Amino acid sequence: MAILWLLMALLMLCFVLLPFRRRRRGIEQVHPGHPDAADPARYGFARQEELDVRMPGPDQDLLEVLDLVQRTGDHRAAAQLLAGTEAESETRWQRVQAFAGAAALELRHRPGGIHETPGGQWLRVWRAEQPKDAGGAAVHAEFLVQQAWRTSVPGTDDFRIIMEEARDACAQAALLAPGDPVPYIVELSVARGLGYSREEFDQLWLKILDRAPHHMGAYLAALHYCCEKWHGSREEAYAFAEAAAARAPEGSLLPALPLFAVFEHLPEVNLVMGFYQSEVVTKAVHGALHAVSTARADDPVRAHVRHLLTFFLVRAERWAEAMDQLVHVDGHVGALPWTLSADPAAEFALYRAVAVAGYEANGGSPATLPG
Repeated sequence: MAILWLLMALLMLCFVLLPFRRRRRGIEQVHPGHPDAADPARYGFARQEELDVRMPGPDQDLLEVLDLVQRTGDHRAAAQLLAGTEAESETRWQRVQAFAGAAALELRHRPGGIHETPGGQWLRVWRAEQPKDAGGAAVHAEFLVQQAWRTSVPGTDDFRIIMEEARDACAQAALLAPGDPVPYIVELSVARGLGYSREEFDQLWLKILDRAPHHMGAYLAALHYCCEKWHGSREEAYAFAEAAAARAPEGSLLPALPLFAVFEHLPEVNLVMGFYQSEVVTKAVHGALHAVSTARADDPVRAHVRHLLTFFLVRAERWAEAMDQLVHVDGHVGALPWTLSADPAAEFALYRAVAVAGYEANGGSPATLPG
């Protein structure tokens, strides 16, 4: 009898795991043909080693300033760039993240020692020499948040200490620029890390809505909090995302938010057969496609949405639409879902190869490439 139960258990395990293994092979060995059979270079796509992992799309001013700051250690160009960037804009939020991320990565690769200056020293000098600079204060707050998530385990004393310091830094940055939503958006990550109550979150969220009611970056950060604080409730997260999409003004990227909510909960549902062709995913994908088609061409969050669309469209085997997104984002991979991989460029290149293979297996070619 025990052997019979063991056999039944193994059979049930096969029913659970085989669909997952098939879908994983669906990326590594795409159904219409192996990705090695197609050459992305024929479409003018960048080589894997040329892919920029720092940001989701081009921002030439930021790239030039980042290169200058990291080469010279002089923070003044960064301070000047942020001072000239509109406070309520998505661009300012992304630039704050980029400067903080650059300092954090420098510190990780060069932690310093008795005879070595630690990486990211330019940020410390920036705060010391310009303590009243709002941009530097915001970058410092975001730097602390990234340090907590990168170097500590949530729930430990070290993690809480850094997050408490980040909360204080957010408050200082907010005092220096009362109308700037960025310090409060940074605090959303603190709220997630320290486990703010629903009341505390609501108070913080109202401050953001007062300053930038349709800020896509803020909604994405809030979505992380919602998914984690509300015990990963898919229904709560979808309700938050769909309510934001329904209230979005024309030209906003908020109609793409439900797709991010779906992505947040993939670990719960990715064993379901045909999930990527399901009604919930199809509806979210259509919302995101509408958003990128109506948003401003220079909206910096547009690239974020296109990267996530690429992931879902490839998984759904919607090859031509996936290729359309790739045409717009190729060259930059600093966005979800690639940044969750240890090698974002390799992960992006794999999905791109699958898209090309699927496209060609269904009659596509460089001559018929959309755009």
